[in-house]
Amino acid sequence: MVKHIVMWRLKDQAQGNSRSANAELVKEKLEALEGRIPGLLKVEVGLDFSATESSADVVLYTELESREALEAYQVHPEHEAVKAFIGEVTAERWVVDYEV
Repeated sequence: MVKHIVMWRLKDQAQGNSRSANAELVKEKLEALEGRIPGLLKVEVGLDFSATESSADVVLYTELESREALEAYQVHPEHEAVKAFIGEVTAERWVVDYEV
């Protein structure tokens, strides 16, 4: 099994929305992927409430069947559409992928 964790710090304003509105949209779009991409077993999205200088705004926690499933997820058309939106509203991004 592979765990894929991504954190984003969002722009203050993007796509005509505030940071908090875009955080909600990112959460909604990512959660909608669950059950739609083969090999994607679990999707959990959290929104930060601490709002410190060192915190991200959104975190994605996913579980996938394998490295191959992660590779397929990365290029799946539905994920690509979500990535396009996230890319437009993101200021910074961090990712960790590991096997268990």
